Amino acid sequence: MVRKTKEDAAITRQRIIDAAREMFLLKGVSRTSLEQIATHASVTRGAVYWHFQNKAELFHAMREEVYLPLIDRMDDTLLGNVDEPHFDPLGRIRKHLESTIQVLDDDPTTRATYEVMMTKCEYVDEFADVLQSILSNCSGLVHKMEQAYAKAQEIGQVGTQLTAAELAMDTHLFFSGLLHMWVKDTEGTLFRDRAQQLIDTHIKLRKK
Repeated sequence: MVRKTKEDAAITRQRIIDAAREMFLLKGVSRTSLEQIATHASVTRGAVYWHFQNKAELFHAMREEVYLPLIDRMDDTLLGNVDEPHFDPLGRIRKHLESTIQVLDDDPTTRATYEVMMTKCEYVDEFADVLQSILSNCSGLVHKMEQAYAKAQEIGQVGTQLTAAELAMDTHLFFSGLLHMWVKDTEGTLFRDRAQQLIDTHIKLRKK
């Protein structure tokens, strides 16, 4: 019975997250109330508050649902088997960028979540802390990429005119901009159909 109750609670929590994502996408985060989310999820408002203290916490859960798998993939793609004889850090950086775009292409949930984060939310008031959390996570991503660039410099794949930290930050800013443009290009004629090509050009500019 306890296991069944936990399973039911997990199912309800997921329904609330899914409903929030859909309502945020439809109305924008600031114009969506917890009551509207509860109605869309076919649960009571009390059920929403049982799982989430406020809308910011619910937004964070929605974001983490797609962000944590991205972090896991990044660890494996960028830094996995770093000591293998033919380790290709520059190729791994490219693969990480390309695979992120591929996930956006293939997975509607990830695509919708990024659209909410980038076009449907104002990071003010209760969401100011959410923005700080996002910026903190970005710093972690840049650090992982810096490690890959350091390895690329060590084996002579890229030059040393710029530090690994500078190269990592440049790639992060390039890719953040590309993601924003990719999400906004709903017709797919300006950035979505050229994303892989743009990534390839970015990587080529780094080769020694």
